[in-house]
Amino acid sequence: MDINTPIQYIKGIGPKRAKKFNSLGIYTLYDCIYYFPRQYEDKSRFKKINEVENEEKISISGVIIGFESRKVKENINISKIKVKDNTGIIDLVFFNQSYILGKFNVKDEIVAYGKIKIEFGTRQMISPQIELKDKENSIGNITPIYSLKNSITNNEVSNLIKLALDNIDHIQEYLPENVINENKLCSIDFAIRNIHFPQNRNSLKIALYRLVFEEFLILQLGLFYLKSGSLNKNGISIRKSPKLYDIINNLPFSLTKAQMNALEDILNDMESKTVMNRLVQGDVGSGKTVVALLALANCALNGYQGAMMAPTEILAEQHFNSLNEILSKFGIKVDLLVGSLTKKEKEDVLNKIENGYIDILVGTHALIEENVKFKNLALVITDEQHRFGVTQRNKLSTKGENPDVLVMTATPIPRTLALILYGDLDVSIIDELPPGRQKIDTFAVPKEKRDIAYGFVKKQVKLGRQVYIVCPLVEESEAIQAKAATELLVELKENYFSNLRLGLLHGKMKPSEKDEVMKQFKNGDIDILVSTTVVEVGVNVPNATLMIVEDAERFGLAQLHQLRGRVGRGEHKSYCILIYGSKTEIALQRMKIMEQTTDGFKISEQDLKLRGPGEFFGTRQHGIPELKIANIFKHMDILKKAQKQSRLIIMEDPNLTFEKNKKLKQYILNKFKDKLDNISLN
Repeated sequence: MDINTPIQYIKGIGPKRAKKFNSLGIYTLYDCIYYFPRQYEDKSRFKKINEVENEEKISISGVIIGFESRKVKENINISKIKVKDNTGIIDLVFFNQSYILGKFNVKDEIVAYGKIKIEFGTRQMISPQIELKDKENSIGNITPIYSLKNSITNNEVSNLIKLALDNIDHIQEYLPENVINENKLCSIDFAIRNIHFPQNRNSLKIALYRLVFEEFLILQLGLFYLKSGSLNKNGISIRKSPKLYDIINNLPFSLTKAQMNALEDILNDMESKTVMNRLVQGDVGSGKTVVALLALANCALNGYQGAMMAPTEILAEQHFNSLNEILSKFGIKVDLLVGSLTKKEKEDVLNKIENGYIDILVGTHALIEENVKFKNLALVITDEQHRFGVTQRNKLSTKGENPDVLVMTATPIPRTLALILYGDLDVSIIDELPPGRQKIDTFAVPKEKRDIAYGFVKKQVKLGRQVYIVCPLVEESEAIQAKAATELLVELKENYFSNLRLGLLHGKMKPSEKDEVMKQFKNGDIDILVSTTVVEVGVNVPNATLMIVEDAERFGLAQLHQLRGRVGRGEHKSYCILIYGSKTEIALQRMKIMEQTTDGFKISEQDLKLRGPGEFFGTRQHGIPELKIANIFKHMDILKKAQKQSRLIIMEDPNLTFEKNKKLKQYILNKFKDKLDNISLN
C-alpha cells in the first residue's frame, strides 16, 4: 500500500473504525506510523525472584506451585498465585479478581510483570500482568504507550499501527546517503518499525536518535527557507539618520548597553537592501519600547512611514503617548488608530496616513483592516507578538512594498531555543534592566495563610497603592476562567474587602469593556483589580505595588514572571505573593525558584526543565510544524548536530537541486505546506 492511503482501506479497519482514529489525527498510513508513543513500559527486564527490590516494576518467570483466596472485608476478596523459580517464591496478588485463579493450573510455566512489594520478608507482585510462557508473550517486550482519547484503547492504537506496518513493504528513505552515514543514522524503515515495536532497548535507542535528528533537521531546513523567502526580497535601504542621536541624547534616561546593541542590530538591518525580519526579546521592563521608538524615528527621519501594532487599545494608547511625547518635539507626527474611534476620527486618520501627513501610526488590529492605506510604509513593528498569529503579522507587512519587520516579545526564551522557535527571524536580546527599575520581593504562601496575604493587601491600599489579584488558571477555557474570576470577586467583596473598590477583568469581556476597566485602574478609580491572565500583557500602572496570584502552582513559571512584571513600575516598593495549594515536591520547587530569582531567562530555563517545551513554544500558533518526538531541552546535543548538518546542506546546495537532495526537498515542502507556498526552492 502507498504510505498516503487512507486507513479505512486497511483490511479489518473500514470507514466506521477509521472515523474513530481520525479523532487522534490519524487519517492515512503516514499519520498512523508517525503517531509516536509518548512513553514505554519496559517489560524486557527479568530478575530472579530473590533479586527483586521493593517498589520496582519488573518481569519474572517461574512455575505455579499453589493458589489462595480469601475474603478480608465484605466487598474485598484477595487472590494469590504462588510462583517459584530456582531462587525463591513470590505471591502474585489480585484484588476482587478471583476469576483469575481459574485461568491457570499448578505446574503452569508463567511470566508476570508488575510492581514489587516486600513486607516482613515476603515478596509480592501487586495486580500484575500474567501470561502462560510461550514465544508470543508481550511480557518480555518493550510496550509502547500512546496518547489516547474518546475511549480508544492502547491496544487498538498498537494493533492499527501493526496493521499499517504490515501493509507497507518498505518505508522509502528521503535523507541523502551522506547525511545518514556522516551522522551514523539507521534507515527510516528500521527507525519507524523499532520506535513502535522495539526488538530491544538498543534498537529503541537507535530508532529514537534517527527520528529526533530527522525532526530537528527538517525543522531547521524549513525555517531556513521561511527566512530566505524574506532574505531574497529586495527591501528598502534606510540609512542611519544623524538626527537620531539628537533624539537619543534628549531621552529622559540613558540607554543600557543591551538596548544600544539591539538598536545597532536593527539599524544595520534597516540599512541593508534586504528585508529585515528581527525579533527583539527582552525581559519585563527591559526597555524594548524605547528601542522600537528609535527604530520608528529613524524610519520617519528618512521620509518613510512606520507602523506599530499592539494587542490591546490601552497598550496601543500607552505606546502612542510615549512616542508622541518624545518625538513630537523633533517634528515627527505620530497618530493612533483603534476600534473605539468615531467614524469621523477614523476617516481623518485614514486620510492623513494615505496622504503621508502621519509619520508613525500606532494601533491595534485596526491597522490590518483593508481600508488602511499607507503612502510609503517602510517599517512594521508588532508588540507582544505571541498575541498575534503569523497571518496577522504578515497582513501588516502587505501594507507596504516589502517593509522591514520587527517583532517584540517579553517572554524570555534561552537563545538556542529562540533560534528554533523564531527560526524565520534574526534575534536580538535585551538582557539587562535599566537602572532604577524596582526589585520585586516575592513570597510563596500556602493557602492556609491566605488571610495574612489579604491583610497585606489592606495595608497597601491604606498607603494609597493598588493591587492585582489574579484568579486560578482553571483550565484552557475563557468561559470557565471568567466564571472563576467573577466568583473570586464576589468572595473578596463579601469576606475581605467590603469597603474597598474592586474591579473585574477577564477574557470574555468585550475589548472596549476591558480597556475601560484598565483605564479606571490606571486612573486610580479601582483599588483591587481581580483578573484572569489577560492582565499578563497590560499597561504601565506605576501605583500598583502588589501582585497576588491565587493557586500559583497551576501557572507556568514564565507566566508567573510575566504577571509579576505588572508591578514594580513606579517609585514605590513592590511585592508579589504566590498563594499555592499543592505541596508536591515539584510545586514547592517552582515556588522556590520564583522567590529566589527575578531573571526571566533563568526562569525560562527552569520552566523548560520542569515542564518540557510543550506549548511553551507555541509552535502551532507560530505556524511551524509541531515537534512529535524531539524534545528541545532533553535532546539539545542532537539539536546542535542537526543544526550543523542543516548549515552544511545549505552551503553545498542552497536550493536543494542536487539529485541526492530531491526527496529531502519534497519532504520539507510537504511538512511546511502552505508556509512555503510563496518561497522559491528551484
